[in-house]
Amino acid sequence: MADSPVGGSSRVTLGPAIAAGLRDRLPAVAERTVLAVIEEVPGYTGWLDAGMRPNIERAVQMALAGFLRLTDKEREADPRIPLQPALDGAYELGRGEARSGRTMDALLAAYRVGARVAWREFSSAMVDEGLDAGTVAEFAELVFAYIDELSAASVAGHADERETTGRVRELYLERLGERLLEGAAPESLAEAAERAGWEPPQTLTAVLVPEPQARPALAALDPMTLRLPGDLAGLDESALLLVPDAAGPRRAALIRVLEGREAVVGPSRPWTDVAVSVQRARQARELVPAADREPLDTEAHLATLLIRSDPEALADLRRQALEPLSDLRPSTAERLEQTLRSWLLHQGRREDVAAELMVHPQTVRYRMTQLRDLYGEQLRDPGKVLELVIALGVPSGAASA
Repeated sequence: MADSPVGGSSRVTLGPAIAAGLRDRLPAVAERTVLAVIEEVPGYTGWLDAGMRPNIERAVQMALAGFLRLTDKEREADPRIPLQPALDGAYELGRGEARSGRTMDALLAAYRVGARVAWREFSSAMVDEGLDAGTVAEFAELVFAYIDELSAASVAGHADERETTGRVRELYLERLGERLLEGAAPESLAEAAERAGWEPPQTLTAVLVPEPQARPALAALDPMTLRLPGDLAGLDESALLLVPDAAGPRRAALIRVLEGREAVVGPSRPWTDVAVSVQRARQARELVPAADREPLDTEAHLATLLIRSDPEALADLRRQALEPLSDLRPSTAERLEQTLRSWLLHQGRREDVAAELMVHPQTVRYRMTQLRDLYGEQLRDPGKVLELVIALGVPSGAASA
């Protein structure tokens, strides 16, 4: 601030004897300040242990000594020169708080406690020396303005560190994501994770969501979830989320979190093999319409994904498998195809087939007689039955007729 007392527009000048007396009190003031901070600021309770306290007390002494230099008669021409070392120290202190993952709340509270203790100790000495009330009041103004400047420097250091480390960490996380998608060697992945400050989980699960839905989804997921831009994974208008440890029973919880979103959830894989999960999710995204993804759990649609993975091969298989029906009228061929599919699905249980098709059991018997005439021994050939199961889209658990 241009008109701050610390900046020099309002200065307190103490006599040499009083200034020397205050300097003599610095060790005691620093000790009492640290004890007050430990007692009154929860963020530092138990943190400033016996090994650290001497260093912290020396730092407090240096800051207070810089302040007292402002009151010397023989001060520098530039009134801010005595401040600069203390401001630099406060700036670095703010950066250190950011690196430790703490907010500024505790440090600012510590500054307030320090200002109170310093003022109580110094004002007591000044009163003992017989200074007038006006000088004491000006001194108080100078103390609290000085603390404000230190606080502002620490806030700036904290903000700069968070901004810098945030950008750097984002870059490292993006590089980690690139390595994961490339299927890099485990050693390379472990090194990239350590550099990014990211603790590897047991498994990762790929989740694809439309870009506008990514942020709300992230808010409900594990904080260690990696978010990668869609273009990194070859996706358009979608974000890729890699969710830690969502395997087994936790998968159901992940699906619930994503309800109502056009998400695609890949399989859970060891974190170093998550590229497999990403590939499966991408495949499902291409094969399944968006309307059917609320969300789409690839683990519940493995047969469908497998069957649809090569549309041309599936079309060729259908032509071969249904060739015996090719000479029939389209309506007749369609009825027999539906009957054959249901017959395979229900393992030849006529009543179940009739119920599904809503026809009489005798109608089922009649149609199956037609199908046996058309297919002959093929309906007893396991290989041919397997082709029919796949061609007709029957779930893989169905048995032959």
